[in-house]
Amino acid sequence: MAEVIEMENKDANQANVESGMTDEKWQAIIHNDENYNDQFFYAVKTTGIFCRPSCKSRVPKKENVLIFQNAHQALSANFRPCKRCKPTGERLPDDDWVTQITEYIDKNYIEKLSLETLSEICHGSPYHLHRTFKRIKGVTPVEYIQQTRINKAIEYLIYSHTAIADIAHAVGMPNTAYFITLFKKKTGYTPTEYRLLNFGNNTSEVKNSGSQD
Repeated sequence: MAEVIEMENKDANQANVESGMTDEKWQAIIHNDENYNDQFFYAVKTTGIFCRPSCKSRVPKKENVLIFQNAHQALSANFRPCKRCKPTGERLPDDDWVTQITEYIDKNYIEKLSLETLSEICHGSPYHLHRTFKRIKGVTPVEYIQQTRINKAIEYLIYSHTAIADIAHAVGMPNTAYFITLFKKKTGYTPTEYRLLNFGNNTSEVKNSGSQD
């Protein structure tokens, strides 16, 4: 057991070295220490966003953090600047911010997502996020989440024999009854009806988007 713990500690230390993380930098991040703002920037792999150490955003998981010496390095690694702390010194355009949000939803639709969750992860107020997202995308963040899940469910329905309840779980809606209700609202069919009509078809688009809340 002692050998296993020692090996895990070595692995964690190696990961920290590869990410550029040190205990000092981690403490600066979790305490939003502005004294470190000119010394490094940190990026979060799960969100694609990079920040100043003083950023007041939610503390990320340590294993998801990468350290950069300057903003240019983070940008070159395809991370986008945080809208809240403005690590490049410039305001992030709304189009880029909404792209951050949609990319996060596309990758994490199976997780429990809400307007509040997205606002914490993507560094903006719920009200501003809702208003800006709808202005640019034409739908609210919640509507986009729902449509993404329905489109993923359609892929399961027409390309697999996966049970309806299992599909509901796989697309982030563990309440099967709610999943069926929402699916019919968006497509005009229950999941079973849709599968019978479309199984094996070469399309994964919603035939009838239906009304949206």
